[in-house]
Amino acid sequence: VQLQASGGGLVQAGGSLRLSCAATGRTHGSYAMAWFRQAPGKERESVAAIKWRGGETYYADSAKGRFTISRDSAKKTVYLQMNSLKAEDTAVYYCAADNAIISSSMGIRSAYSYWGQGTLVTVSS
Repeated sequence: VQLQASGGGLVQAGGSLRLSCAATGRTHGSYAMAWFRQAPGKERESVAAIKWRGGETYYADSAKGRFTISRDSAKKTVYLQMNSLKAEDTAVYYCAADNAIISSSMGIRSAYSYWGQGTLVTVSS
């Protein structure tokens, strides 16, 4: 599975941005895609995840109420709609995928085998 992320950029605090991540290659089983982010000097942290079958979602506390993850199965693409952006949302955002994700592992970095290149989101205050 190869992942291609896009949609990052510069936005003012309070604004919105939508990230996209397109997957190529075979998907099967308990396939899920996720977004993680890494701010300068910090560990990579989970943001949101979605299962392909059933559409179960996971959100980190920092994303709840502001971010929405969705998928287009036909396009094998996952989206992250980010609203009410804050300066602390500034980070490189990475999409990830795996074919064996269970509910309890949706937000766990080590559960994902495939990673895309990052896309930078900068929120100016």
